[in-house]
This record gives sequence, C-alpha cells and structure tokens, in this order.
Amino acid sequence: MKLHELKSNEGSRKNRKRVGRGMASGHGKTSGKGHKGQNARSGGGVRLGFEGGQTPLFQRLPKRGFTNINKKEYAIVNLDTLNRFDENTEVTPELLLETGVVSKVKSGVKILANGAIDKKLNVKAHKFSTAAKEAIEAAGGKTEVI
Repeated sequence: MKLHELKSNEGSRKNRKRVGRGMASGHGKTSGKGHKGQNARSGGGVRLGFEGGQTPLFQRLPKRGFTNINKKEYAIVNLDTLNRFDENTEVTPELLLETGVVSKVKSGVKILANGAIDKKLNVKAHKFSTAAKEAIEAAGGKTEVI
C-alpha cells in the first residue's frame, strides 16, 4: 500500500446528525426527541443510578465498616533486599526510590526482618520492626528513624 492509495474505510466517517433543520432532514420539529416527556425537555434526563423511583441498587446494598482517612500506608522493604547496597552505604528512602527497590514512598518506608543482612549499613527509614532493628545493629550497622 502506498500513500496515494489510502482511502477511508466504508462507514468510518459518518455525517453528523443536523437536528432541527426542517422535516425533510428526518430530524426536524422535535429533533429526534419524540413528543414531550422528561427527555424532551431542556436539562431533562435522570441522574446516574436513578431507577425510576425504585430504591437504587447502591442504596439497597448493605454498608459495612468504614475507611480511615488518616490511615498510613508504608512502603515495605525486607532485610535481604538491603544486601544489594555496598558496605557502609547510607540507605535513605530517596536512595531506595532511585534504585527501584520501592516504586512509591506512600506514608514512609518500613523495614521488616524478612531474610538476613550481612553488610554494615546506615539505614534511615520511617519505621523499623524490632527484629529488623536488632538484625541491622547485629551486623554492625545503624538505624535512624526519620
């Protein structure tokens, strides 16, 4: 196929409906809205979820629990993941983002004791599990809560 051989597909370019332009157009007088009724009026129609006066589905379903708007969600990093860094490195949330260890620092970073650490690191995070803190300090590193 060459550029000069291109042509639009059959039915892909449809003419727009010109409403209210006389009876001959097929969309004159009531402009395709029928006679009177809610949908014929300006601003007519019903809101999303309206079921004609019947109790809508979202109101019929039971509501349970609540969502805490102050909930903190931490990006989780395991100890064995920290082994990728060199000895005596200062591990910060910014460094974890750069290296792709965490994709998004939500409310902060929490270090968990999953796996083992065998390097001396200076780790700065928002939270540490007790076991993770002990493991880092046992390997000769330091922990600092931001």
